[in-house]
Amino acid sequence: MPTLLKAATSQVGRKILTGVTGVLLVLFIFFHLGGNLAIFGEADAMNRYSLLLHDLGPLLWVARIGLLAVFLIHAWIGISIWINKRKARPQNYQVYSSKGGPSKQSLSSRSMAFTGVVLLIFVVFHLNTFAFGDMETILIDGRETHDVKSLVIDTFQNPLYAFGYAFVMLLLGTHLGHGIWSAFISLGLTSKKASAAMYTIGGVVAVILAFGFIFIPLYIYFGGGCEATLIECR
Repeated sequence: MPTLLKAATSQVGRKILTGVTGVLLVLFIFFHLGGNLAIFGEADAMNRYSLLLHDLGPLLWVARIGLLAVFLIHAWIGISIWINKRKARPQNYQVYSSKGGPSKQSLSSRSMAFTGVVLLIFVVFHLNTFAFGDMETILIDGRETHDVKSLVIDTFQNPLYAFGYAFVMLLLGTHLGHGIWSAFISLGLTSKKASAAMYTIGGVVAVILAFGFIFIPLYIYFGGGCEATLIECR
């Protein structure tokens, strides 16, 4: 009976792990975008959302550690697959050909390794800024909590961060454009019609998510932070 490690490093096991971790990360991205969009809600909406998460106590750390594990597993498998492909074919094809259908080569599929590595590096900087950075505190219903909203507004008034963040989110959309479809293929989606439908759905979802994340920093930057019409400030 194969061990868990052997199963995880086998071709089938890696495909399943890639699919499962990919789907979990897409679900997290939806969840994260929803939390970010709270900045356009009531004045304390984003900070109340942050307080709600911290009220989970140890469960929040369990979720964080689990998410980190999922992210690292997904990145490790993706990078190792790319390295193995490079070893098998050290020189790129001069012309990419396609047999048609969802399996065709695209900018999204050819740049998966590049966009994945950029996203991996970005996450480190992003966590350092918004999770572990210095934040002021405010009182909500008599309880002290971090003022995440002010940190977000202040950060995105810096053009380097606002446009850099928007660029990386564009790469996220590019990564997801192929990645969502690929995740379901890895999990056994073999029907031609279902595969074609998922290819289209994946592209649409990638565009929606990328636009949602890009809109926030650019709106804050060009709207002048608290002067932005949709953002109600304290």
